[in-house]
Amino acid sequence: MNQDLSIIELVLHASVVVQIVMVLLLAVSLASWTIIFAKAVGLRRVRADNDEFDREFWAGRTLQELYQDATRGDGPPSPQERLFAAGMREFMKLRDKKVSDTTALLEGARRAMRASYQRELDMLESRLDFLGSVGSVSPYVGLFGTVWGIMHAFTGLSNLQQVTLATVAPGIAEALVATAIGLFAAIPAVLAYNRFARDVDRIATQLESFMDEFSNILARNVLLAAPSADASRAGMPR
Repeated sequence: MNQDLSIIELVLHASVVVQIVMVLLLAVSLASWTIIFAKAVGLRRVRADNDEFDREFWAGRTLQELYQDATRGDGPPSPQERLFAAGMREFMKLRDKKVSDTTALLEGARRAMRASYQRELDMLESRLDFLGSVGSVSPYVGLFGTVWGIMHAFTGLSNLQQVTLATVAPGIAEALVATAIGLFAAIPAVLAYNRFARDVDRIATQLESFMDEFSNILARNVLLAAPSADASRAGMPR
């Protein structure tokens, strides 16, 4: 490709509408890459924090000790730890209010965990809709720029007496750059969206499994603590 048909020359000599489309697509691509890197780091940290809390949870410590650590605020807790803290907090509130119905205790804790689970899921899925929109819309925006550029090119050629490939090629090449930029913005966004959606689903499954396991532990504590409620307040062993 000679200098006259270089990418920079094609962009600089494109029509105003096509240039606006290109700038818009480049800005969207930059924003999507920023989200991709931030989301990749964030999800990796969430998985690591969940795994760390999961090891602590099954290490034999009492629920009261884990709850004190979760509410101490020494650092940003993991979603699984916040889930545990929400269920434990509601369970202790109901128990302190002398609620003796086992079903009411467990359902209250589970509702609190379900509300916390939904908040965590919303946080994990944040900005994924932007990547999905970029992946689905960018090719059409680029195609719009291409169609407009081709129309502009052929309109400019209408006054020429003789049209050759050399006169048509620059205008069509300018228009096709818009489609190329649209695909450049869309393909990484689609790949990242699919990868992150799969990661979020795995984390959601992990949180749901933890809710079930923790509910079973609370049920056992309620049954074991029925004869001696005061003893259960001190430690709540599993």
